[in-house]
Amino acid sequence: MTNFLMIFLQEQQPISTSAERNLLIYMVFVLFILCGFIVVFFIVFQKRKNKLLLDKIAQQQAFDEEISTAQTEIQEQTLKHVGWELHDNVGQLLSYANMQLNMLGALVPENIKGKVDETSNIVKDSLKEVRALSKSLNNEVLLNMGFEDSVSNELNRLKRMKFSSTELEVKGERKEFSDKKHEIIVFRILQEFFSNTVKYSEAQNLKVTLNYQSEELIITATDDGKGFDMKSAEKGSGLINMKSRAELIDAKFDIYSKPDEGVTLTLTYPLG
Repeated sequence: MTNFLMIFLQEQQPISTSAERNLLIYMVFVLFILCGFIVVFFIVFQKRKNKLLLDKIAQQQAFDEEISTAQTEIQEQTLKHVGWELHDNVGQLLSYANMQLNMLGALVPENIKGKVDETSNIVKDSLKEVRALSKSLNNEVLLNMGFEDSVSNELNRLKRMKFSSTELEVKGERKEFSDKKHEIIVFRILQEFFSNTVKYSEAQNLKVTLNYQSEELIITATDDGKGFDMKSAEKGSGLINMKSRAELIDAKFDIYSKPDEGVTLTLTYPLG
């Protein structure tokens, strides 16, 4: 009997070991499947999370662009209105004043005629400045004039008002902007630069270079003023306005300055 039991146990031992091995394989397989589900779930979750984040960023960018566009349009409408007011109202008043002075000049004694003539010339110059300024503010006039003529008109106006010299240099073969409205935006960026130069730079000379290349227009504007510390100017409204306008037309914007070294603006606009 004892021998029979020992023989039976010896025969059953391989069967037990095989079952354990199968059970272990089954558990490993289940664990592998479970890990696979976890990895797949994590990947799907991460992709969905990233998509939501990208959608949110895209929505925010679209919102920011819409705000920038709206602000730009409001500014353009305001400038257009001011330009009309200058041309139609202030211009007419100055024309009338000049006409009255001319009539007065024919009636006054010779000893004060020179003063009247001098005043009349001042009014004439003021009328010329008002008309030049009204052109630079009205986008319809700017489109009719063309980009280069508009920049030239603005530089000439600034020279009469502030600077010892202004210069416009054109390099390469002239090419049209991909969108006419982009001409206005680029001109407004330059105008903002000019405005800051007049207000803060104490510069005597101002130069703009238009470098037409095969696929882009590189615009460089420089002054020889006192310059500024870049860190202190990063949050200035003028710099923010120029950057936001450049982003609207996919133009690369860069400005460089150091104290006592003037300011250089570089705007790279993609053509075509």
